[in-house]
Amino acid sequence: MNTFIPEPGRIPFVLRLAIRIVEKVTGQRMMPARLLSWYPKAAIGSGALESFTAHGRNDVEKRLLRLVRLQTAFAISCPFCIDMNAFDFEGHGVSRQEFEAMRAGFPDGFPVSLSGRETTALQYARLISATPLNFPPDFVSRLNEEFSEREIVMLAATASQVNYWGRLIQSLGIPPAGFTEECQISRGSVNGN
Repeated sequence: MNTFIPEPGRIPFVLRLAIRIVEKVTGQRMMPARLLSWYPKAAIGSGALESFTAHGRNDVEKRLLRLVRLQTAFAISCPFCIDMNAFDFEGHGVSRQEFEAMRAGFPDGFPVSLSGRETTALQYARLISATPLNFPPDFVSRLNEEFSEREIVMLAATASQVNYWGRLIQSLGIPPAGFTEECQISRGSVNGN
C-alpha cells in the first residue's frame, strides 16, 4: 500500500536530523514524520505532542497506559497505531489473552485478569474514540470514583493522542511500519471485522 502523497524531495535540516534520530531509535522508516515534513509546523507540533506523551511513573501506570493506547488503536481501526502500540505489549504487562480479547472487541466480556480500574479506563478510551462523544453520567461517576483528577487527564490525553495520530496517519494513507507481526493480524481483522 502506498501513501497518498510521496515523501518530499527536500526535508529541512532540523526535521531531517529529528527523523534520523527517531528512525535510529525505532529501527523503522517513519513515514508519518517524513510526510509531515511537507508542512514543517505540523511536523514540529506533532513531534512536540509526542514528546510529552504520558509514559507512567511505575509498572501499573505503564500497563494501564499501554492498555488505553491499544484499546484506542483498535477502537479507531488504525493498523499503524495497532502496530506501533502492540510492540512489546507483553513487556508492558499486557497478556496475549488480554491483547486478543481487546482485538476481538471483548465479545465475551472483559478478561478477569483486568482490574476494575483497567476496565473503566478501557471503556473511557472507547467513549473518547466514539463519534459522537457521549459520556453517560453513571460512567462519569464511576470514572471519578476510580481515578484521581490527574489520572483522568492522563487517560483522556493518551486516548486523544492516539486518536490524533490515527486520524492523521490514516488520512495520509500510511501503512503499518512493521514493528510487530500484530499489524498483519490487524490488517484483516480489527475488532473482529
